[in-house]
Amino acid sequence: MSWLFIAILGYFLLALVFILDKLILTKSVGKPAVYTFYSTIFLFGAVFIFPLVGFEALRGIDWLWAFVSGIAFGLALWTLFIAVKKGEASHINPFNGAAITVGIYLLASFFLGEQLTALQQFGLVVLVLASLILSFGEKTKNHNGMHIGFLWALISGLLFAVSHVSAKYLYALYPFWTGFLWTRATTGFVGLFLLLLPSVRRVVFSHNEKKNKKSKTNGKKYAAVLVVCDKILSVASAVLIQLAAAIGSVTIVGAMGGLQYALLFVFIYILTKTHPHIFKEYFTKKEITLEIIAIALIILGSAMFVL
Repeated sequence: MSWLFIAILGYFLLALVFILDKLILTKSVGKPAVYTFYSTIFLFGAVFIFPLVGFEALRGIDWLWAFVSGIAFGLALWTLFIAVKKGEASHINPFNGAAITVGIYLLASFFLGEQLTALQQFGLVVLVLASLILSFGEKTKNHNGMHIGFLWALISGLLFAVSHVSAKYLYALYPFWTGFLWTRATTGFVGLFLLLLPSVRRVVFSHNEKKNKKSKTNGKKYAAVLVVCDKILSVASAVLIQLAAAIGSVTIVGAMGGLQYALLFVFIYILTKTHPHIFKEYFTKKEITLEIIAIALIILGSAMFVL
């Protein structure tokens, strides 16, 4: 089961990506739409990798599914960044993951004919329960329980599910790199769309402004370093997770996302305690208890998909 270990490594890297996403959205690039632009526009460059891995054009209706997968992925990133901006990553991201798992199961069973065992279906119920605990467990100065950020996370999860299932359809018909690169290159169109927003253009082309030029330049350099590191890890995690989904079950790989949330909670808790000036989330004893219970349920539910 080489795909299992590939998925585990991919989710480990993705946990680090979630930390950087939150850091960038709070410290550097404050607008989710702007960060989504930087996260999607460079994916047009995927077409230049074709000579290295082999080029193959899609056929007929498959172009539609490549666009559906790519654009859904870009919109899923946008809505997830909005959710993370409004809430805490240790709550929002696991809730988003549970939504992805349920969405993939429903879509994959309907469109791809993937079937789950009774144990795996029970795992879905456990994941839904864990997501509810997470949604009502967040307590900060601005939120106490469910808030609008979870709605954005739910929308994001459904969009990610659409992206993953349509990509899986292409993986069954084409070599992995053909399906992966076309579904990522089309994500770049989301970046082009975001350039139509005046708020995005003002930030992207603000280098002509003279006011506070030095501080803005330093801020951009700091943001650029973070974004570049984040995108390198993001691409690496995406390749690994999509490769695992291509050679294994897309439903099971999606459900294994519970592993990254355990790591995410540990990373956030350690940073909050050791480097609060860099990254800090508010934790109460009750919240920590609920987090541990919810994450344990997510891991349990995810394990039921692998057994």
